[in-house]
Amino acid sequence: SSNHSPMAAAARFLLRGAGSKASIANVNIGDQSLFGITLLRLSPNCSSQTKTQRRNAAHFTYHPDPVPTEYGPTTKMNLFQSVTSALDNTLASDPTAVIFGEDVAFGGVFRCTVGLRDKYGKDRVFNTPLCEQGIVGFGIGAAVAGATAIAEIQFADYIYPAFDQIVNEAAKYRYRSGNLFDCGNLTIRAPWGCVGHGSLYHSQSPEAFFAHCPGIKVVIPRGPVQCKGLLLSCIADQNPCIFFEPKILYRAAVEQVPTEAYTIPLSQAEVIQEGSDVTLVAWGTQIHVLREVANMAQEKLGVSCELIDLQTILPWDTETVCKSVAKTGRLLISHEAPITGGFAAEISSTVQEECFLNLEAPIARVCGYDTPFPHIFEPFYIPDKWKCFDAVKKLISY
Repeated sequence: SSNHSPMAAAARFLLRGAGSKASIANVNIGDQSLFGITLLRLSPNCSSQTKTQRRNAAHFTYHPDPVPTEYGPTTKMNLFQSVTSALDNTLASDPTAVIFGEDVAFGGVFRCTVGLRDKYGKDRVFNTPLCEQGIVGFGIGAAVAGATAIAEIQFADYIYPAFDQIVNEAAKYRYRSGNLFDCGNLTIRAPWGCVGHGSLYHSQSPEAFFAHCPGIKVVIPRGPVQCKGLLLSCIADQNPCIFFEPKILYRAAVEQVPTEAYTIPLSQAEVIQEGSDVTLVAWGTQIHVLREVANMAQEKLGVSCELIDLQTILPWDTETVCKSVAKTGRLLISHEAPITGGFAAEISSTVQEECFLNLEAPIARVCGYDTPFPHIFEPFYIPDKWKCFDAVKKLISY
């Protein structure tokens, strides 16, 4: 279609928003572009509010993790820089490592591969055609041939054309060959989750689709320190891994990150905060929402919450979660994806089977609705701290 079409204008408007360095907390929808102003003028009630109307895209406050001391010297990085650092470490230490995707040669739309082509050459960091099925298919072949293949899907929402390659080929390659061949050196990265203005095609959280598939691992970090360590673990792991990066945290999350390579174990949940009354489980961005909920519950209700970051979706750490629920007797799980068939359902089912006699209240799920991810109604859709806090109150008073 023509660059002057409404669809092209909408795409440019969206991408400018996604790449903007403006504060995530205050995205002014009135002055992003002429297209944005045109949209506002379509509503008779909006024209006079163009300069004042704000939409609060950030539904959380980011609190950095403590500075790690066990991995050597650290430097200040945001989340996308921690990705770059992990990829840099890999390319430097592994001569077979290659990085490829639709725009990785110039740095990618979120700047995660900036400088790597210049440093390591166009044979190791290169662009691909706009074809997700081809990107993953190529990655499988490269991994089978012995390379460390790191593929980027530009948005998690666009991973679906590659679904057959991931689920029917990558995940089953070792099994179908009786372990003669495998593509365990394949890692697939993708920006994931809501960002404040992504709407239906740039806000999805598709981890549950892949949780049904034995043979792959699915990992989601909550911040820069976790991101680098978990990504390096995925790259080193002898199974194909999908690594989802919360795109709203690319710039919002800043921590002191070790400069040298280090790994954080996969399939191991982390108890971020210990508590005695309610267990809160989440991953990625939602961890920061529940961190605030835990503080609110303590201050307003005197309720002690134990907060767990699942980190690895598949295979997940049932032991840590069940041990916590056996102690607290109550469980709240929250994620941005729609509630029906979301990964919270799998956790709920397992905990009910393992901890039935320990439960003091029905397990609560606070998730997205069973609709496409909306644009102007995003603040109503996301499972924010008020929805989660309300669920905690119901758990306590059950």
